[in-house]
Amino acid sequence: MKWFNTLSHNRWLEQETDRIFDFGKNAAVPTGFGWLGNNGQVRTDMGTHLWITARMLHTYSVAAGMGRPGAYALVEHGINALNGALRDKKYGGWYACVNDEGVVDASKQGYQHFFVLLGAASAVTTGHPAARPLLDEAIDVIEKYFWSEEEQMCLESWDEAFSQTEDYRGGNANMHAVEAFLIVYDVTHDRKWLDRALRVASVIIHDVARKGEYRVNEHFDANWNPIRDYNQDNPAHRFRAYGGTPGHWIEWGRLMLHLRAALEARFETPPTWLLEDAKGLFHATIRDAWAPDGADGIVYTVDWNGNPIVRERVRWPIVEAMGTAYALYTVTGDPQYEAWYQTWWEYCIKYLMDYENGSWWQELDTNNEVTTKVWDGKQDIYHLLHCLVIPRLPLAPGLAPAVAAGLLDSLAK
Repeated sequence: MKWFNTLSHNRWLEQETDRIFDFGKNAAVPTGFGWLGNNGQVRTDMGTHLWITARMLHTYSVAAGMGRPGAYALVEHGINALNGALRDKKYGGWYACVNDEGVVDASKQGYQHFFVLLGAASAVTTGHPAARPLLDEAIDVIEKYFWSEEEQMCLESWDEAFSQTEDYRGGNANMHAVEAFLIVYDVTHDRKWLDRALRVASVIIHDVARKGEYRVNEHFDANWNPIRDYNQDNPAHRFRAYGGTPGHWIEWGRLMLHLRAALEARFETPPTWLLEDAKGLFHATIRDAWAPDGADGIVYTVDWNGNPIVRERVRWPIVEAMGTAYALYTVTGDPQYEAWYQTWWEYCIKYLMDYENGSWWQELDTNNEVTTKVWDGKQDIYHLLHCLVIPRLPLAPGLAPAVAAGLLDSLAK
């Protein structure tokens, strides 16, 4: 039975997308977008995080491109927050976290700034007059502080005044840099963003992960040597987990296929390893992380032999898996990828989708019951676009630019 590129399946995806958009509207707070709890209400104790606000700006830019009433107002709300409470008007860049009283975390995190870059670039596609100045500012901050010309890679973080950076280099931040770079390329047409994305992917995936059976190393020292025991005493860390995080492996696969498609759209021949490694990452995720202990679901982390460490099933990895399955099917036409996509949707409907409280559960235990070992709450709706909207689009241009260009369902019959 075929689902991909059928109008009937896409109509179902659209219905679920609208349910998610409606849920996310509850996150708007005076300082940006707040942390949504499991009941769909903002958790004021968590403050307003830069990464959530920037991701919601990106999300509602997509919604605005889809013609959803109220979405443009949320785009404006996100832009105002990034120009307001979250912006450091003294040193530049954006605070990691604020609340109604002021700054909670003044550090300047690369992971979060790359989402500002993504959100601003996506907002440009809505035509909002303040979006391009915000993007220009974000580009300036990235150029000054987070892109290292010497290393040709991205730095991890700085203190408040941009006076001291970490020796640590992170794969997670660099992966989301690639995501943002692709959308910046789409709205600026500046080729350097594709070159940078290709460089980052070549180092982390083709040079390192490929040699380790596609178990992606995310922790490096300042010379880009892998640190294999990083956070061994804190294996369930939300952003720097010990060992391999298979959800990132498979997410990398989709991003590499978007990069491949962007190069092809320029009538260039992309490196063959982009597709080869995307396949390797996809199948490594299934090999190590899909139901390794007998119950369905993708485990959060594994060790360097592929054995599960944190067995909880967090929402975002399987969401990313579905998006990558679609991307690989689009490139190869191989029906195995559609079969996996269908298998994973059946799992999500059975265990993850929450029709009583809204959105999807963020985390399940080894029995696929709701738990909060890694995450507590439903934070934001950003990842869900990758299984709800990506399968309705070509692989280039990227998400918000493609929607704005009217390419939604352009491949459907």
